[in-house]
Amino acid sequence: MARDQTAPRRRARIVAASAVALAIGGTALAEVPVSAASKPRGHDVSSHQKNVNWRKAKNKGARFVYVKATEATDYRNPYFTQQYNGSRNVGLIRGAYHFAVPNKSSGRKQAAYFLRHGGRWSRDGWTLPPALDIEHNPYSSRRCSGMSKGQMIHWIKSFSNEVKRQTGRRPVIYTNAIWWNTCTGGSRAFASSHPLWLARWGASAGALPRGWSYWTFWQHDNGGRFPGDQNLFNGSMRQLKRFARG
Repeated sequence: MARDQTAPRRRARIVAASAVALAIGGTALAEVPVSAASKPRGHDVSSHQKNVNWRKAKNKGARFVYVKATEATDYRNPYFTQQYNGSRNVGLIRGAYHFAVPNKSSGRKQAAYFLRHGGRWSRDGWTLPPALDIEHNPYSSRRCSGMSKGQMIHWIKSFSNEVKRQTGRRPVIYTNAIWWNTCTGGSRAFASSHPLWLARWGASAGALPRGWSYWTFWQHDNGGRFPGDQNLFNGSMRQLKRFARG
């Protein structure tokens, strides 16, 4: 995802869940091309997109969006209200995501900050589960934020447990195969309960992070018909609504 403070724009997300993908019917393989027209299209935005013309985005075919809410425990997207509420007002299914900065504070603290500032979930059919953007840290020159594989896994579990405690749902995980396999050692501890939001720009999804067999969301491009990055949901519109309801 793009960072909203001093670092240059950068992306790498993923959110996948074997359980969710299996519920979608077992057809959501990594090789599904971007041209899969039947899958709902959406996007993700941050402060880079500022005030979004949501009616225009919907008219172009957007059906869902993830909005950046926070990062670490000291940053809030100043456009969050317009983006989050505005997308809902035109009939888009929307959710919020947090950009992780693991070397600054614990996963539990960052999850609590996120949930206080827009990251909560509601079983209203219009709210996607909270999402964790965990990828390259542009604020650190050290690989994997200077953390060991075990420390990174613990950090993600801490974040996830706090989200589950407060909302009743596990977060979607946005990441990419290279970062995940390097910084968690390809941990398989999350795939069965955390939907995958895959970050890979290209015509096909390619290899998934170890542990996941399916992607739930796929961020396939950083430009296109909608503001921000372009995404697909791995199922039908009816299944997307069911996924939102939990």
